Amino acid sequence: MEAKTLNQLLAAACARHDKPDALMHKVDEEWKNVSSAAWLDAARDVAMGLDAFGVKKGERVVLLSENRVEWFFVEAGLQILGAVTVPIYPSLTASQVAYIVNNSGARVVVCSTAEQQAKVAEVRDELSTVEAVYSLDEPTIESNAESWTVVTDAGKRARQADPGGPERLAAEVEEDDLATIIYTSGTTGDPKGVMLTQANLLTNALVGARTIATLADDDIAISVLPYAHVFARMVAHYLYPHVGVTIAIAESMDTLVKNIDEVRPTVMACVPRFYEKMRDKVMDSAAQGSPVKQKIFHWAFRVGYAVGRHRQEGTEPSAWLAFRYKVATRLVFSKLHAKLGGRMKLFVSGGAALPRDVAEFFLAAGWLVIEGYGLTETSPVISVNRPDRFRFGTVGPVVEGVEVRIADDGEILCRGHNVMKGYFGNEAATAEAISDGWFHTGDIGEFDDDGFLRITDRKKDLLVTAGGKNVAPQPIEGRLKASPVISEIVMVGDGKPYLSALVAPDFDALGAWCASNGVEADGPDAMAASDRVREHLMAEVERLSEGLASFERVKKIAVIASVFSIETGELTPTLKVKRPVVAKRYADVIENLYAA
Repeated sequence: MEAKTLNQLLAAACARHDKPDALMHKVDEEWKNVSSAAWLDAARDVAMGLDAFGVKKGERVVLLSENRVEWFFVEAGLQILGAVTVPIYPSLTASQVAYIVNNSGARVVVCSTAEQQAKVAEVRDELSTVEAVYSLDEPTIESNAESWTVVTDAGKRARQADPGGPERLAAEVEEDDLATIIYTSGTTGDPKGVMLTQANLLTNALVGARTIATLADDDIAISVLPYAHVFARMVAHYLYPHVGVTIAIAESMDTLVKNIDEVRPTVMACVPRFYEKMRDKVMDSAAQGSPVKQKIFHWAFRVGYAVGRHRQEGTEPSAWLAFRYKVATRLVFSKLHAKLGGRMKLFVSGGAALPRDVAEFFLAAGWLVIEGYGLTETSPVISVNRPDRFRFGTVGPVVEGVEVRIADDGEILCRGHNVMKGYFGNEAATAEAISDGWFHTGDIGEFDDDGFLRITDRKKDLLVTAGGKNVAPQPIEGRLKASPVISEIVMVGDGKPYLSALVAPDFDALGAWCASNGVEADGPDAMAASDRVREHLMAEVERLSEGLASFERVKKIAVIASVFSIETGELTPTLKVKRPVVAKRYADVIENLYAA
């Protein structure tokens, strides 16, 4: 029987693959396996335990936690019960947590560490609908939370008394039922609760599995993207189990390379910044080598780029080029592959635009990075490049069952099985986003002659200069961030005679440049104040702006003494820049860029 709900999808996957290592997670520096059967049993305990405590189908349960193995048990248990998962990024503040909990009307909050418990405790009196707070870790006295084992122990007892209980609960869930409410990152204004149904997520996962047909039950995926994000959840919790991929939960982004070395995965999905930093580290490492090693390195990549062009064009390299690539692989690329476990066959990039030069660098080294496109409101995938059909600089063809058209003003409109039910408790915002069945993405794009979708900018981010020129900042910013000394750059200039930019440097790389160029600048404040540093950064901007029209070029920059971050509010949890926040925080700096 074809699965119609997420609980049916997982049950069928566990029965079909029945793996001893469906999940892998680190405990006390040792990797532990969770079997398919143990995963499903843990989920059933969650469902029966919450049911015993009065949580019913359709009620909201908040999950405030870092990535950890319990995420899989809680999420799957809520789908069996038919309750609605409301995930919250662990990086959010207590006040942001309170907003989401109250807006969703959640009855139960499940949190993880003492840090997350403290956030909930700080705003506990404001959470009018919350009846219980549970902690995955040992509850602190200050949090006044109950241990999550209270729920799971109750679930075990309930299953012993009523073995068929989980199946009866699961049978009550229907494909049009709400599965989750995911709050958007909120680059402007308060976050909105995106309502996604069972069918939204299930169909997107099934289509994804058919689209990336190279995945199989002997694959291991390293999982690092936060599960509060729809893409990470759709891939790790639904798509991977369906095709039998083992999921290894990385400890953190900081330990990712170490975890990759330990697990030796074959597939990984990550954000573009990871791939950019990896490319930069490889280049920096090569620059430290002897002249002979540098010569071999650059020769290998020239050969790799030539082979990569053939792959992009769907043609075969000559026998001589293929032979040279084998030599380049033996001398250079095999060593790079060994640093990532030696078995990686596929990278996926999402969450933001992947610079084309980064994708081509990886392809030259023998790795394909496929890029897709979507939003929380579209479950999320709208389009994606395929392993056997890809085009860099695009986000691929539209996936099966989804329609896309380009509006007169260039906005991408989408409709299909993936489009959300609406924004929770916000009919006005829903009506603004969905018109005649078409979801308005807010992104500007175009199709090429072969049906590959290209994103050119955000509709609301377009800058219009005083001369009337429309400038899409994101592609230009992506190009400028190719500099190893630039971490983030935000272009400004709406209504101004020329474009300027705020530059947040990569202070490690910039510090190394200062040291090697005799610039005495000890720390970020000193670097930001240095005229020589500003001149160097401006030279990098000009170098990377070659080929841009005059009106698209940044004429002035201001160097910021700190890197944009989630904690300071300039970045969303998915690392997108909050332009209104940046513009307000640095209003005086921006004004000085245009002072006479």
